[in-house]
Amino acid sequence: MPITDWPENERPREKLIVRGPDALSDAELLAILLRVGIAGKSAVDLARELLNEFGGIHALLSASPKEVAKIKGLGQAKALQFQAALHLGKRALAEQLKIKPALGTSLLVQNYLRLLFSGETSEVFMAVFMDAQNQLIASVPLFRGTLTQTSVYPREVVKAALNYNAAALILAHNHPSGLPTSSAADIALTKMLKAALALIDVKVHDHFIVVEDQAVSMAEQGLV
Repeated sequence: MPITDWPENERPREKLIVRGPDALSDAELLAILLRVGIAGKSAVDLARELLNEFGGIHALLSASPKEVAKIKGLGQAKALQFQAALHLGKRALAEQLKIKPALGTSLLVQNYLRLLFSGETSEVFMAVFMDAQNQLIASVPLFRGTLTQTSVYPREVVKAALNYNAAALILAHNHPSGLPTSSAADIALTKMLKAALALIDVKVHDHFIVVEDQAVSMAEQGLV
């Protein structure tokens, strides 16, 4: 049955207007983005199928346009629309971090980092540079490696900090394997970078390990 034949209070758009986004399921919100379904499937049915196929909303929006376009009923335009939605989310969170001190918004930082690393299949090391008020200057991927490791050079991190005139930074790297635990190498690297950056009066506030569903603070574990 097409959505237009549903009771008005059950249609995703009408529910969004009356009750707000929190009242909608992931499938209903995605259906609004899809706008229409395909023959024999409403937009909500198609949305549910996509979420099952990709394993969730985060994985779907992180998928490449080429992967999304393979799904029956979705073309390149819709795949690019998903990609645009993801990047709008990244920019919205970045705007907030430029206004609010990053240290006072731990959950915001975690969500921002998860979005930054979404779709990455290899290990990436990133620095979030901040000014003296701990507001965001820029987030920069500095090194890229393999599925299980990446090489990080303290000299390049120091150069980047000077280039952005940063007063502080947050370090982050992902574990594509899905395990958010800090390795002995992660801990040793953090100490090395903290010491190198201290020589130019740049403070390391934290180092996050990022996996698909969480960003784990090493500082909260007493490791920074």
